[in-house]
Amino acid sequence: MRRKDKEIKDKKTIESIIKRATVCRIGLAENDIPYIVPMNFGYKDNYLYFHSAPVGKKIEILKKNNNVCFEIDIDHEIKEGEIPCDTSMKYYSVIGFGKAIFIEEFQEKINALNII
Repeated sequence: MRRKDKEIKDKKTIESIIKRATVCRIGLAENDIPYIVPMNFGYKDNYLYFHSAPVGKKIEILKKNNNVCFEIDIDHEIKEGEIPCDTSMKYYSVIGFGKAIFIEEFQEKINALNII
């Protein structure tokens, strides 16, 4: 991270950002080509849960490469500067990496949907 003074390391703060957000963007890669999908999600015990149709581009990619990154952001506010180059954006975000797994067992699917 370039701006270490802006980095959030406190787990409670990170979890509060995740819990307040309504959209999580997941980043996938197929043949070195990135693919980003905004999704509704749930969060519990350090896991993100997503609901999806069982077919489609993201499912095809994940079956070949389950490495993912994610991005969640909240509280967006444009801060206008006196000159255009001084304009910036205020927000809170969480970015992370992980591996996607498919939940196959019926009761586990119900539990995951209840988290979402």
